[in-house]
Amino acid sequence: MRIAVISDTHMPRAAAALPPVCLDLLRDCDAIVHAGDHSEIGLLEMLRALGPPVVAVHGNVDSDDVRRALPSEARLDAGGLRIAVTHDAGPERGRAARMARRFPEADGVIFGHSHIPLHEVPPSGPWLLNPGSPTDRRRQPHHTMAILRIGDGAASAELVIVDGAEARQLPDALVRGRGDRAE
Repeated sequence: MRIAVISDTHMPRAAAALPPVCLDLLRDCDAIVHAGDHSEIGLLEMLRALGPPVVAVHGNVDSDDVRRALPSEARLDAGGLRIAVTHDAGPERGRAARMARRFPEADGVIFGHSHIPLHEVPPSGPWLLNPGSPTDRRRQPHHTMAILRIGDGAASAELVIVDGAEARQLPDALVRGRGDRAE
């Protein structure tokens, strides 16, 4: 199973549309997760029209329409894994332990808010994944999203640059957490 993960699209303020390569990846996956800060309801409607099922939460800058349509937290069961989705996981310091307490049943937690791509596997508790943003990179060098692959009860994540005509993997040096086990 392949899950496309995006967050912090801030549309239409940050961009009028998602990058074409991002749209291609969204259409090609088995499910789509949006971890909040859509901004306007039109993006959610567009994501739902792409085909794959959409799991989404609202973020701190979303319109009232988005807040009424979406919860602040969601759960996704995929390939035997339980994944929690939220927008804001709080400050980096203590995040892994905080998410383990907040989502004790989860194998993984997807979040957004910081616009900083992250994949971290703490020694205990759920893995953490922040896809960055495909439209509002802020101080990051690239627009990004994530592809989560789930099979045989395990997950692997790839953070993907969606700036150009082709998707390419974000170099490990630019990934906060780099998928390594945290110390």
